[in-house]
Amino acid sequence: MIKKKMFIDGKWVDSLSGKTIQIVDPGKNEAIAEVPLGDREDARRAIAAARKAFDEGEWKNTTPTERGRMVSMLGDLVEKHRQELAELESLDTGKTVTESLWDMDDIAGIFRYYGELADKDSGEIIASPVPNSSSMVVHEPVGVCGQISPWNYPLLQASWKMAPALAAGCTIIMKPSEITPLTTIRITELAQEAGFPRGVVNMVTGPGYTAGAELSENHDVDLISFTGGIETGRKIIKAASGNVKKLALELGGKNPNIIFEDADFDTAADYVLNGVFFHAGQICSAGARVMVHSSLHDRLVKFLVDRIGRIKVGYGFDKDTQMGPLISRDHLEKVEKYVGIGQQEGARLEIGGARPDPAKYPELQKGFYFMPTLFTGCTNDMKIVQEEIFGPVITIEKFETEDEAVRRANDTVYGLSAGFWTRDPDRIGRVSKALKFGTVWINDFNVYFTQAPWGGYKQSGIGRELGKTGLEEYMEIKHIYQNYDTKPLNWFGK
Repeated sequence: MIKKKMFIDGKWVDSLSGKTIQIVDPGKNEAIAEVPLGDREDARRAIAAARKAFDEGEWKNTTPTERGRMVSMLGDLVEKHRQELAELESLDTGKTVTESLWDMDDIAGIFRYYGELADKDSGEIIASPVPNSSSMVVHEPVGVCGQISPWNYPLLQASWKMAPALAAGCTIIMKPSEITPLTTIRITELAQEAGFPRGVVNMVTGPGYTAGAELSENHDVDLISFTGGIETGRKIIKAASGNVKKLALELGGKNPNIIFEDADFDTAADYVLNGVFFHAGQICSAGARVMVHSSLHDRLVKFLVDRIGRIKVGYGFDKDTQMGPLISRDHLEKVEKYVGIGQQEGARLEIGGARPDPAKYPELQKGFYFMPTLFTGCTNDMKIVQEEIFGPVITIEKFETEDEAVRRANDTVYGLSAGFWTRDPDRIGRVSKALKFGTVWINDFNVYFTQAPWGGYKQSGIGRELGKTGLEEYMEIKHIYQNYDTKPLNWFGK
């Protein structure tokens, strides 16, 4: 069994309590690792180290070019250890190794992108309206940053936070999900190899209600970045109000995938599958809410039932596997509960909706597997349409007009992403403007890249990750004004 420690102030340490937690392979329901069960006191140790490193350490005098070199080096190290990291990620999350390898390529690129961006912003000179004066705007690192990452894309999401924060000159305390910490521990080892000074990179393993709560509440933390569920996000907003710390929150989505009557049907239908069943639907941007024009409805359902029935569910390390397990027993039961709710609400279960049949899939009975699922007859008021199931479940809604499709797509508390399929250039302009989502895909779905910002409208979060905007989240803006005319004003007399 793998045994690991936390990283605080340049040292690998156990939790102060000595308690540990076992990490489970969701594909086999077997313990694969043991890590410290950190709590508030461990988080406080890490915060103190990050505070000292930011305020007093050598990091504050490190040039942007040198910071960028170290961040870029992390990208090189991810590429060097690509296979090892991918296998560790699949072991931790259950996703296929192929998916994890794609993640590692993205992660290497993210570190290189921000490494190259680190020394590209030297500020801005502004023409001052006051005679004999100068005015400029500079960007400075915000300070100590708490970074809480989710379990579905542990290292990818950690890199979205880690890379821009370090490139900006901040110090960080990473808290991975307590159920998928292994690749975050490994990237911390690689950060140590890259040469970041003591206290700049810290990593605490432990649950959100202790270690995560301390990061959110502690007044020595200047920014909290969180990716996860909306209820936890609300708690973090309240906790962060104590010192009005900056917030960067990505809180999920319920993302419509709209197929108009003039769409390229074969491509759109294929992308419906890709938009939902990667990582068993455990993706914040999953296109699980499919809206289709009534003229294509029956054809789409027939296509999906056929293709879904042929998806190879299995262990992430098996080369033929197309979809792995859910992350845990609790999450499996949550998805099962939503399937039951959908049936109670009147949706029609076309295929799936259950764990693998023991007679057909005896090898999958130990893990947390759930068969790809399709519901038809869905309406806007159903919970399975409005709430984030976070599993391999597609809901199908019919619509008649463009206005109806847009209105219903926007009828959600979320606003992370949406996609639509059409050949009409005028419709492309109208619909892309009308959809209230942070990302809108046209004739594609679930595409993101490092150079473009990612985040959502409404209750999908606050702020943006990726792109230049993702770096700016970790910067404060300072206006520096200098007066060269030192004569007294004598406003109140001599």
